[in-house]
Amino acid sequence: MSQPHTDSHQNHDAHGSLKSYIMGFALSIILTIIPLVVVMNHMLNRTGTLVLILIMAILQFVVQLLFFMHVKEGENAKWNIMALIFGLVILITIVAGSIWIMTYNQVAH
Repeated sequence: MSQPHTDSHQNHDAHGSLKSYIMGFALSIILTIIPLVVVMNHMLNRTGTLVLILIMAILQFVVQLLFFMHVKEGENAKWNIMALIFGLVILITIVAGSIWIMTYNQVAH
């Protein structure tokens, strides 16, 4: 009965500290506020705003992975990162291929 209790303490070491959670939360708030301020004050043109939102979304994704999902921590960190990169390559291939097909495979009437 004491075995599951010891396992939970060993697994607890793989989680982040309070400092890393607060830093991740602060970065998430900042990365959310920046595009909000730009959009609300019309600081950039349409293309610049879309690019800024895309960049902030990617950075937000990285912050979530590193600070809250602990992708770089643990014994399988290398495999977790490789699996994530592989999944992203497949996702980008499917999305880009779908856009390409929808754009250039239209039937002219």
